[in-house]
Formats: sequence, C-alpha cells, structure tokens
Amino acid sequence: MDELLCAKTACELAALVASGELSARELLEAHLERIERLNPAINAIVTLVPEQARASAAEADEKQARGESLGPLHGLPIAHKDAVQTAGIRSTMGSPLLANHVPEADDLLVQRVRAAGAITIGKTNMPEFGAGSHTFNPVFGPTRNPYDTTRSAGGSSGGAGAALAARLLPIADGSDMGGSLRNPGNFNNVVGLRPSPGRVPNVPASHMAWEAFTVLGPMARTVEDTALLLSAMAGPDPRSPISLETPGAHFRDGLERSFGGVRIAFDPDLGGLPVDRRVARVVAEAIPVLESLGAVIEASKMDWSGANEAFHTFRALLFASGLSGLPDAAREALKPAIRWNLALADDLGATDLLRAERERSAVHARFAALLEEVEFVMLPVNQVPPFDVDLEYPSEIEGVPMKHYIDWMRSASYVTLTGHPAISVPAGFTDDGLPVGLQIVGRHHDDFGVLQLAYAFQEATEHWKRRPPLD
Repeated sequence: MDELLCAKTACELAALVASGELSARELLEAHLERIERLNPAINAIVTLVPEQARASAAEADEKQARGESLGPLHGLPIAHKDAVQTAGIRSTMGSPLLANHVPEADDLLVQRVRAAGAITIGKTNMPEFGAGSHTFNPVFGPTRNPYDTTRSAGGSSGGAGAALAARLLPIADGSDMGGSLRNPGNFNNVVGLRPSPGRVPNVPASHMAWEAFTVLGPMARTVEDTALLLSAMAGPDPRSPISLETPGAHFRDGLERSFGGVRIAFDPDLGGLPVDRRVARVVAEAIPVLESLGAVIEASKMDWSGANEAFHTFRALLFASGLSGLPDAAREALKPAIRWNLALADDLGATDLLRAERERSAVHARFAALLEEVEFVMLPVNQVPPFDVDLEYPSEIEGVPMKHYIDWMRSASYVTLTGHPAISVPAGFTDDGLPVGLQIVGRHHDDFGVLQLAYAFQEATEHWKRRPPLD
C-alpha cells in the first residue's frame, strides 16, 4: 500500500483526499510505514512525531466529514527542515548546542502550511547551522543519497531532498542562502525553488538585514507540486519589511504556457568556473529540449567578477550575526567550516562591507541588464554530481583545487547575489546513475515564469519519474 500511494504526486494525493477516496489517516499511515522501512538507510527524517501526526490527521478527517472548507494541502504529510522552529517538536539546527531545544512557538511558515491542511510528521536533517551543501552533523550523522547511499544528498536542505526522492514525503520545505534549496534538489532528482526574497516571509526574523540572502521555499518531486506548496507558503506579512503583496493562491494557476520565440541565455560555467564534465554534458542536453519548445538559446554575456568575494563577505557576516552570543568554549566546539566563517567576519571592517555591497550591486545590475535582452538564464545548479558521503566537500573539480567548503557550489551562490528567483529541475543522470539538475533563473519577481519554464522542461523530459533503487 505504501509504495502505491507514496509514489503519487502531491497534487494527485490532495485530489484523492479532497474527493473522499482517501482519508488523511490512510495517507499518513502509508508514509509512516515507508519511513519506518526506508529512512534508516538514508537518515533523511531525524525527528518523527507519529502520534501527534495521527491526532492531526484524525482532526483533518473529522473536519472534512463536517463539510468544512479544506485547504490546498489538506491531509498531505510534511516534515520541516530542522532549522524551522516547530512548537513542541525538537529543532536542533544540527548542532549539539541545540540538541534538546524544543521551541514554544511555530515559525510563520509552519503556521501557514498547517493552516493549509498539511500534517506535520517531524523534521528533516541539515548540516550544523546550515553550513555547507552537504548534510551531516554531530547530532544525527549524515544523510545519504537515495540514488546511491554512498553519496551525498546535498544540503543544507539535504534531508528534505532525500526524503522526497525516497517517497517518504510528498512535499517539504527548506531554506537557501548559497543554494540550499537548489543543490539538494539537484542531487536528489527533485525540484527546489529559491523564491524571490520576500515571497515567503521569514517571520520571526532575528536579522532582517539578511532576508534578501536567506530565503524560505518549497521542495517537491514535480514542479506543479512545488507550486502547490508555494501557494500555501507565500503571501504578504506586515512583520516582514520586504514581503511581497502577491497572494499565495496565484501559484495554483495553471503552469501551461507557450515558449515559442522566448530568448534564454545559456551560461555553462559562470565566467570560467570549473564544472565536472559529467554535469556539463547533462546540462548541455537541455538545449535541444528547450529549442524543441520553441525557445531561442543564446550564449550568455554575463560578467560574474566580484561575486565570489561579495558572497564570502556576506556569508561570514551572516554567521557572525547569528552566532555572536556564543561563549568562546561553545564557539570552539563548532565545526571548522563555521569557525572559518566566524574568523573571516572577525577580520572584516566597514571598508570590506562597503566593497562587498558595491560588488553585489554591480552583479545585480549586470544580471538585470542581461534579463532585459533575454527572459531566462539557464546554467548548472552544482558544479559536481553527488560526491562521496564521507567527504566534507569536493577537494577539486576537473583538476582545479577547491580552497573552501563552499567553493564547489559557486554556480548556485553567485545567483543568490542577483536577488532573482531560481529553480533546480531534474535534467538527467550521469552514466553511473547520479542525478543532475538544470538551474533556471528568471526576471525580477517572476517566480511564476520560472515555474512555467521548469514545468515545460519537466513535461518534455520526465526525468523526475526515474526512482531511486530503494524498494
């Protein structure tokens, strides 16, 4: 039973529950059975609250029996990233410092998803304090890739990506500064959308200045499922100064669209970054697919100079502001990658911050100018396919050394600086069966357009249907 139900898309499941053909309790039990059977091999869901979920599912069925109006996610199980604060459910951020932390209140994202009818079943794994795009931590250990359990599931929303790929969940949430929604989408053959800043309000936000960098967003196995979840997450909130006014329901509109004559820039290496030849091959294979849809593919003329320095500066400052209250002993217990970020922040001055802001502004201006000539940009999500789960990060790409733990993910982090919406959509597999995604970036606040192009590409290729060898 669990395999048949859990293989269905979120949209299919929501329709079955809404019609009364399937109860929320039946759907929950199918997923709990599958989690019990398959999660130990991949370690995607790290905190499970089955009895709380069963009570919520029973309440959902009773509400439906009374004829009350149902939300768009009615009855769908979801697990939240362990960085999201969930009332009464442990929220560790993958750190021993928070191993027993149980919040008293839900974040706005949780409130909205629950109000839309979703059933919270637990939390998904992440790296310590979200540092890095490879999910491992000293609290729960590593998350393994369902397509090859010797490989990384990416990060920092790696638990969410692996859980979706293994059909443990139909929908999941995540967050993204340097690629943490896109990278695990790419590694797990699922969809990860980095929305425009303000599309999903980050409330409560302890550091509002960083809302343009770290955004919340949806993940799912298909583009239409991702849009469905976004419809519940998005919408304005007065507590977020950059929240966007478009109602979330907008993203439940049909995604069909003609792309005849639409100009798309192809950027294969973001100005000369090393890209693994296996990734480059799969991404290039997207060109004839998009051309078959009528799109016109052009070489990108984008200049990415200054992006790396700017991103390193802002990332270091974000970690410093988030962890500024830690005593020295606790700081020394953090993993080396975080300590490196903090040390970098310690050495920064006002001049460095001003330089980084100038560089970020210049990157944004050049990208906006490119998107006056074309409507979308396509490029790799990650520069490498899923790597050995026992590595902290890839040490080289095509013979080029990687100096820092985030150097191998610049194809995602550079895009962050533009402030534009970006998605990872399944694009194919390497010869040894490892997933590779295509990154599509759209114009200012055109999240819907990005979803539409990703949907058209998905329907033309159907790569998402290739399941991992777990069953």
